[in-house]
Amino acid sequence: MHEMSLCESIMRIIEKEGTRNQISQITDLWLELGTFSCVEKSSLQFCFEIMCRGTIAENCRLHIIDVPVEAWCWQCKKNVEMKIGHAYCPNCGNPQLQIQHGNVLRIKEMAVK
Repeated sequence: MHEMSLCESIMRIIEKEGTRNQISQITDLWLELGTFSCVEKSSLQFCFEIMCRGTIAENCRLHIIDVPVEAWCWQCKKNVEMKIGHAYCPNCGNPQLQIQHGNVLRIKEMAVK
């Protein structure tokens, strides 16, 4: 379960920013999660809750912002939105695509006290 190691990294960032900015508590955290990020949302939420115990993020609410997948189609010459299980352009059927967005896991915002 790589979600646990992802949450460990998130906690390191949270604690570092908390120390640097003299934050006593983080109440909410917004994460951008790409459709192709290979992260299981429910596992991430479960691991995050466990990792927050005893930290400045204890009882922090996790908000996940779904980021759709965009790919550049070399035939259409434009960005197209991809769906899971489809390895071709939804407009022209071309399989030559380059992922542009949608494989991220990123801290977007934190609410603090």
